[in-house]
Amino acid sequence: MDLIIRNAAPRDLPVILEIINHAILTSTAIYDYEIRTLEEQTAWFEKMIADGMPVIVAEFEGEVIGYGSYNIFRPKIGYKFSVEHSIYLNEKSRGIGVGGRLLGSLIQRAKESGLHTMIAGIDASNRGSIEFHKKYGFVEKGYLREVGYKFDQWLDLVFMQLILKED
Repeated sequence: MDLIIRNAAPRDLPVILEIINHAILTSTAIYDYEIRTLEEQTAWFEKMIADGMPVIVAEFEGEVIGYGSYNIFRPKIGYKFSVEHSIYLNEKSRGIGVGGRLLGSLIQRAKESGLHTMIAGIDASNRGSIEFHKKYGFVEKGYLREVGYKFDQWLDLVFMQLILKED
């Protein structure tokens, strides 16, 4: 697969918006209820860039098929070396290596930025994502019962962690 991983650009925002809104409406990968507007997604993108946080896309044959980003884990100065990442793919691009390429790029960027740890917050029912993260060295570090609520059910959250070290 001739896949390109690159920095996202404003022209990518409509597709990023479509991908995230699909996840909001159909999954527990994100605990949001309401779809986002292009204005909200643009504001998010501009803040990420202003804060020096990466937003990257996976492009195949000229089409954006997924994106990833990370941001500071919690908004306190002591967490400045810890980030939490997110990766979202369109439905037809799952299970073919796109997520791994995005995650690999985010990990490399985090290392190059001098960050210490990367965290994933994953809905506990998403065994595929948990196993995916294990393949990349993430270790389960926490399990929080019934901290989310969506689709008329309580949701458990798994935290996984990767300590970023040079190989």
